[in-house]
Parts: sequence; structure tokens; C-alpha cells
Amino acid sequence: MNPGSRKDVVADGVTVGTLVVQGERNKLDARLYTPTPEPALARHDDQKLIVFFPPGGFVTSELDAIDPFVRGLAEITGCKVLASTYTVADVQPFPAAVEDAHALLKWAARHKAKLGWDGKHLITAGLEAGGNLAAVSALMARDRGGPALAAQILIMPMLDPGLTSCSMRTIADDGGAARAAGECAAGYRDYLPRAIDRTHPYASPLQSSRMKGLPPALILSADDDPLRDEAEQYGAKLLAAGIRAVVKRLPPIELEQPDARCSCVRKESVLQEIAAFVAGLDAAKSA
Repeated sequence: MNPGSRKDVVADGVTVGTLVVQGERNKLDARLYTPTPEPALARHDDQKLIVFFPPGGFVTSELDAIDPFVRGLAEITGCKVLASTYTVADVQPFPAAVEDAHALLKWAARHKAKLGWDGKHLITAGLEAGGNLAAVSALMARDRGGPALAAQILIMPMLDPGLTSCSMRTIADDGGAARAAGECAAGYRDYLPRAIDRTHPYASPLQSSRMKGLPPALILSADDDPLRDEAEQYGAKLLAAGIRAVVKRLPPIELEQPDARCSCVRKESVLQEIAAFVAGLDAAKSA
């Protein structure tokens, strides 16, 4: 199936089409979210495409779980959003998922007409493990000569396989946060079975010593999320390298369930932060 023959479903002001895209080696299931011509909170913007990588701790790829958020993202920004699966760890560990992520960006850049955008601004984005893939795909796009990216959006991203941050050690002491931290640790064990890979910048963006040449970033953490400090540390490294970065800490999200991060990002405030950042890209470019 190609984008031209996808099955489209319209709901909540957004058209959702299922399609198949090309990963590094295999075909990947994906969904294309297209806002109506006049979404309630934003103009229709054919100049930007957001490529979104869902969460799942590298062991699942949760397109269904993230669906309500991605619908809201398309509506509030007015941008098309392409959300895709990737190779999970039990099929093939690192670097399969990140190679898929970079391949998807290249695929999107080559298929502008089929996706219905003009190719001017490509944005990589993701949540949790998907945030790792978004950050890494930006590194890879810089290192491999493209595609050019307008921005990266990292939502509570997994950036440190060492799990060494203060928030990972202290917030994860009890309750739902402990379960969330355990999910991260288990995901990394499957994704990075070779210890040597845990310091590779394409597995641990926080380990990268070269931040120059990366696109502007929006990085959202949460006050009681074990991943909070690594997200903020990554933002600090970008800022120190002269990269424009907006780094914000969200209110507590009460991590009572493994999918709490998915529930958190559905909140209107998160979408508004992203919409403001995306809208500000045009202003920053013209300044």
C-alpha cells in the first residue's frame, strides 16, 4: 500500500490514513494525520511535516496508545503528522530502530507529493523511547548529510541508558515512578544487549560530545518523571553549543501506570507548548 491508496478515516477534525513506509530494511506500519483545512486552533500548514516516533521502551511501538495525542497535535499545529512504528528490540536490537528512524525521515523527504506537503520544514518528534529516536535521528541527519530538519521535539525522552541521573535514582524510589523506571531499564536491556553500545551517541544522545549543527529543540520534561534530569541535561548541552532550545518542566504527572506518559501528553497544556514552539519556528527563521 502507498499513501495514494491508503484508507482514510475522518474524526475530530483530523483525517487519519493508514499506510506503509520504508524503514532501513523492512516496511513499517504508519499513520498520516491531516488536519482539516481550518482547524479550530491553527491554520492549515502544508509547509511543515512532523514525523512522530511513539513510545514503548524500544520493546513495543505504541501507535494505538499515542493516537489521541497525535490527533490533537495535528489539529492544534495545523501540520500533517506522520507517526510510524519501528523495529522493536526482540526482532532486532540497536541500531535497527534508529536506522529505521533516519530511513523514515529520508522516505518522508522523498515522498513530499504523496504526503501532501511542500517539503520546506521537516520536524522530528517523539515521546519516551520515541524521544530518543527523534534526538538520534537529528544527529544522524546532521552526520549523514540530511535530510535537513527544521526542529526536534523531545517529550520526556529516554536519553541515558546508564540510568544515572539524580531524578532516576531519587524519584524512582517508590510507587508508579519505580515501575516507570523499571520499564526503562528493561527496555534498555533488550535494546542494548551489548554493554559497549550503551555509550554510543546513537543509543545515548546524552553521551554525544558534538551538538553543533543540530536543529532547534523543544524539550519537555515532567517534575516527577524519572527521565526529567536527562531531558534537562540534554537541553543544557544544546544551549551550551549555541543551539536554540526551549526546555520546560511540566507539572507532576502521577506515574501510576506504565502508559502514564501517553496520558500526560494528551493534556492540552503540552499540545499548547508544542503549538507555540512550531509557530515560533517561522518567526525565528525570519528574524
